[in-house]
Amino acid sequence: MASVGTVISYPIPPYSNPPIEPQFYNPSRFVISDITLGQTTTVTTTEDMNYVVGQEVRLIIPPSFGCRQLNETTGFVLSIPAQDQVVLDIYSAGGDPFISSSAPTQAQILAIGDINNGVTNSSGRVSNGTFIPGSFIDVS
Repeated sequence: MASVGTVISYPIPPYSNPPIEPQFYNPSRFVISDITLGQTTTVTTTEDMNYVVGQEVRLIIPPSFGCRQLNETTGFVLSIPAQDQVVLDIYSAGGDPFISSSAPTQAQILAIGDINNGVTNSSGRVSNGTFIPGSFIDVS
């Protein structure tokens, strides 16, 4: 029972508005370890990614990593050849090569959305609901 003069009634919850913690949301950002240029762009990261085909991503490439033509570009994931690789629909043939660097700001790939046209299933892409492949999911 609450004491006289208080506005809060019992039980008191342990917290009411926790801060947003980025590690509790998927998909997240990943550090880039290599980029293969060509008709499509293959991005390799330092750890396994959780992106899906159709996921829209943005590349952040600081100047010390070369490959400046890809900085701030966006593209869609076309395929996932390995857990730490994605192939993007970004044409990059003839661009400056990616250079490994120990700069404090790392090259990154970030999820920003997807094409939002339905579930990917055995019938292909079917617009049948509000499920968004690769959308941000609270996993806390």
